[in-house]
Amino acid sequence: MKGISIAILLLLFTGVNAQNNYTQFVNPMIGTGGHGHTFPGATRPFAMVQLSPDTRIDGSWDGCSGYHYSDSVIYGFSHTHLSGTGCSDYGDIMIMPKMGEGTWMKESYASTFKHTTEKASAGFYAVRLEKSLIEVRLTTTTRVGLHEYTFSKAGKASILLDLQHRDELLAGRIHVIDSQTIEGFRRSKAWAADQLVYYRIQFSKPFITQHVMSGDNWDYWANFNFDVKKGESVYVKVSISSVDEAGAKANMDKELPHWNFETIKAESNAAWNFELNRIKAYGGTQTEKTNFYTALYHCMIHPNVMNDVDGRYRGRDKQIHKAEGFDYYTVFSLWDTHRALHPLLNIIDKKRSHDFIMTFKAQFEQSGRLPMWELWGNETDCMIGFHSVSVILDAYNKGVITRDELEAIYPAVIAEAMSNRFGLDKFRAKGFLSVEDESESVSKTLEYSYDYYCVSEMAEIMGIPDEAAYFRKLSTGWQNVYDFKTGFVRPRKNGGWLEPFDPKQVNNHFTEANAWQYSFAFSHSYESMRNDIKISQLFNADTKTTGREQSDITGLIGQYAQGNEPSHHIPYLFSNIDSTAKYIKKICKELYKPTADGLCGNEDCGQMSAWYVFSAIGFYPVNPSSNDFEFGKMLFDSVNFVNGNRRVVVYNVKQQPGKDYYRSDWFSLNMKESKIYYGFCKLENLRDRVLVQHFSAPVIESNGKIFMNTMMNIKINSNIDSRYYNRSLDGIYYTTDGQEPGLNSKKFEKDSEIIIDKNTTIKAVNIANGGKSKSATSVAHFYKRPNNYTIKINSTYNKQYTADGDDGLIDGLLGDLDWRKGRWQGYQSQNFEAIVDLQELKQISSISSGFLQDTRSWILMPKSVTYYGSADGVNFEKITTIENTVADSNYTAQRKEFSCAEVPKKYRYIKVTAVNYGLLPPWHQGAGGDAFIFIDEISILTKP
Repeated sequence: MKGISIAILLLLFTGVNAQNNYTQFVNPMIGTGGHGHTFPGATRPFAMVQLSPDTRIDGSWDGCSGYHYSDSVIYGFSHTHLSGTGCSDYGDIMIMPKMGEGTWMKESYASTFKHTTEKASAGFYAVRLEKSLIEVRLTTTTRVGLHEYTFSKAGKASILLDLQHRDELLAGRIHVIDSQTIEGFRRSKAWAADQLVYYRIQFSKPFITQHVMSGDNWDYWANFNFDVKKGESVYVKVSISSVDEAGAKANMDKELPHWNFETIKAESNAAWNFELNRIKAYGGTQTEKTNFYTALYHCMIHPNVMNDVDGRYRGRDKQIHKAEGFDYYTVFSLWDTHRALHPLLNIIDKKRSHDFIMTFKAQFEQSGRLPMWELWGNETDCMIGFHSVSVILDAYNKGVITRDELEAIYPAVIAEAMSNRFGLDKFRAKGFLSVEDESESVSKTLEYSYDYYCVSEMAEIMGIPDEAAYFRKLSTGWQNVYDFKTGFVRPRKNGGWLEPFDPKQVNNHFTEANAWQYSFAFSHSYESMRNDIKISQLFNADTKTTGREQSDITGLIGQYAQGNEPSHHIPYLFSNIDSTAKYIKKICKELYKPTADGLCGNEDCGQMSAWYVFSAIGFYPVNPSSNDFEFGKMLFDSVNFVNGNRRVVVYNVKQQPGKDYYRSDWFSLNMKESKIYYGFCKLENLRDRVLVQHFSAPVIESNGKIFMNTMMNIKINSNIDSRYYNRSLDGIYYTTDGQEPGLNSKKFEKDSEIIIDKNTTIKAVNIANGGKSKSATSVAHFYKRPNNYTIKINSTYNKQYTADGDDGLIDGLLGDLDWRKGRWQGYQSQNFEAIVDLQELKQISSISSGFLQDTRSWILMPKSVTYYGSADGVNFEKITTIENTVADSNYTAQRKEFSCAEVPKKYRYIKVTAVNYGLLPPWHQGAGGDAFIFIDEISILTKP
């Protein structure tokens, strides 16, 4: 094998278990600035409690973790935090010390702070609150936070408990048991729709007075007063539970029965060192060591154990369950973490990874669903795909779960694969998704294809060939959105391509990305799509994107975006490993730094860091469910990593300098037999094997879907890879009656066209190999206009939200509640005005126009809609004004018709105006931003 030396070192367990002090390289401040969204506070590996300061309480994007390095005010210290997410949540059970009497006003109890007094290390955080000159130190066990408050002067001090902190409070309880003990619960709503956290608080000394504030039948704030001496330290223990107050008490009694801060701090440091010693890197610079071990630290914050010390937890069904033989976990950011974090943990932490799979199984038994983006027992339905299947398959391939355990969870896999959520039913029916089916249709098509590959692999392991073949066919669905002429994946619309097409454009047909970034997203078929020229073009393209602003697209090198997950595997796709090594080195050096803004994008619960960990040790799982890895560029002299939970086998991967590398070098970790396989991949043969599946649905080309009298010039092209199918293609066959086409249907001849004069559905397929191979079906619907009206729009719609142009408002087709599909016209920071010409004076029976509200997305109903009539198009008279009745605080996505009936006079022209909501209100996440008006379909019915 050229340039790569791999040795298996069989060491005594005592040698493997020797601990190096890697916590010295951990800097929890990394990622707390910029767009990293990490937090600096104290936690233990995969712990229930994350005790950290909160400087952001507005739910803003850069405040998702509750802390941002650019801030200068601390509002308090809460016990749950998310690391690197793109949505805001957690911040539960917030307490804050101050001198003097407590008050519920945040401005009163908040305090300024300075970074010069902050100290953060693995399991520890400290800061001085400048307002009262209180020295704060924090550390934790798995389920308990320990606070130390040292007061610089004598007098009356307060410790506040604010249950209204950050998220919307649904209910709360503050029960004072005695002068040192409080317990209760907090039920809140944010990203997790219904989060219930029980708590127990103990003070190291009795408080002298207390005050609890209540309202709406629940408690929400409390103040506890103490007399303190100068230099005195008051300690506070806070334990939490998802189950009940008794669970919180048991957690505290078991994990922290004493008040020795230094002991807990030392134990936390030891717990982190134990985990960080799973990978031992030798050589490298101080910066590389800091980046590496902080990255590994960030890989071990989520998921979080959710069961109490007695095994009880609150499940997905909101009922109490007990974990038997495993720990139950929460926070599964699977769109992100299936790519590298879980493959990494499946190698180095098999026991915990096994518990993750058992958690998946329990969640399915409780809710009928595997996790997608699960948070404290809530499914947020965030992001796309059903990537739990990737984690399950990888766990089996790496020996984390047994064949019997795979068999036990396989029904959950099938239930997920056969569900109808988020367009899966349409994908199975068509073999891909088009714009009309789902928003983010291109990304969903690609990621569903990969997920179905994972299901097919499991079906094959289970010995169910029919199911394996069915899902294997679905796994090739990505080819139907791949344009072989341009080399890009593209949105499909009405049987054809969405035009115009710009691969740099960020729009609602992709998930946090554009065509450049998703055109390489074939995790299970990547060998067939290697194209060094295309990849080089990606890295050397202009870094400017077009279309919608997308805050997640960061860390750009050309159009490659290291700051977001769809790009992460792309550097490993070069055929020449020198090119891969070049870009891996560049990314590691320039986009990962030991500073607060040292992450170029959201940490995403460990995925950004898992990429760095893999890349620093020299290989990466391009197919994250496989044991095959692609080599890159090791940053260190050598690396030892443990296969499993302190087993006797350590892999030593040592890179020899000054050698030539070729992409044909690859290796496979066989986790069951504890061996490394390496060899040469015959790329040509593999490409032939995979490309035989590249048989995509044909493309129906037209000038739109609406026509006046006759639709002409409808054409169909095959969209196949000519290298493999030119000689075997039988032809394109189509129908115009809605029937499924076959060899007995009409054959589309080159340079011909289809002409229609009525509502028509055209279906087309490619057929090859003497009728043995048949592509997915392309479907196009064409509609004859119900009238000859014309429209003039006097406002300017956003280029992202056009409803197919001006006539889209009078074509008889209604916009879907999922506005991202593109059937609505959007107007921001302006009113709407349009004039419809009926072509002649007509008696009107009704006028209506449809508007959308999706408050969370800045789309609100207009304040009012007014209709005017005119005979000459110049002089208009008011017909009626309809006021909006939908509350701006109503977050349910909904359509409302603003209608009037029985217009008394005849008119030729109807003017429609709508008054924009204006600036978003203070309570909105986008407060101060300009609201959108979304309109689709102005309907004017006339009498004969």
